[in-house]
Amino acid sequence: MKGSKKFTFHLVIFMSMALFFSSCGKALDKKKSIILATTTSTRDSGLLDFLFPEFTKDTGYAVEVVAVGTGQALKLARDGNADVVLVHAKEEEEKFVSEGFGLKRYEVMYNDFVIVGPKRDPGGIRFVSDAGEALKLIAENKINFISRGDESGTHKFEKKIWNKINIKPSGRWYISAGKGMAEVLAMAEELGGYTITDRATYLSLKEKLNLEILFQKSSDLKNEYGVIAVNPKIHSDANIQGAQNLINWLISQKGQMMIGIYGKDKYGESLFIPDAQK
Repeated sequence: MKGSKKFTFHLVIFMSMALFFSSCGKALDKKKSIILATTTSTRDSGLLDFLFPEFTKDTGYAVEVVAVGTGQALKLARDGNADVVLVHAKEEEEKFVSEGFGLKRYEVMYNDFVIVGPKRDPGGIRFVSDAGEALKLIAENKINFISRGDESGTHKFEKKIWNKINIKPSGRWYISAGKGMAEVLAMAEELGGYTITDRATYLSLKEKLNLEILFQKSSDLKNEYGVIAVNPKIHSDANIQGAQNLINWLISQKGQMMIGIYGKDKYGESLFIPDAQK
């Protein structure tokens, strides 16, 4: 009996120690993992798959990516469900910081928005001078326009143009998808309509689409991306060390170099232009 009690005691101690070290390991794993809330464009373009294996090799941190629209990404961070955000709606990002949810906004890169549609260009936007004029022609001719409709950075940009030209789009021609960029591009092709997209996502999917860039390279189409760590004073469990490691890497000479070369071999041009080392 005594031997049995000793065995039971030692078994309990062993199991307790195993649980303790297991929980320590999980805690350690959590510290070495970062949750990034970002936009579908950084994921769908393939940029993150290009960058993050190298980041993990350099720092030991793994990145868990949650790709949604910019509005939803910032909400995830506000709710404490992300450690860092990488998004493209500068006014919303600055508001996020001013409200105390984020520590500091760092510029990382930019690309531009383009308006794509069927080659025959039924709205006749190919030769207009600015994005507002292009959308006005689409609305006047009631040609199908597919909107992200998801409060993403692209959707916010689109709404800004409609507001600028004093048009509230409505009717069967205006389709609010509530989906990511890849899905919206597929819908635009299927419905023979137009949409606004970031250049990177379009180029990464171009081979699968029969859509063409019909309006581009206007001064009002610049698309800037910023990265912000979640404020640990608001969310104490935010992995601020991991978030800052990611930020430092993205704006470092190596991170900026990798951003700058991504896409050149396949598309003949960079999908994103590094913007941190001004």
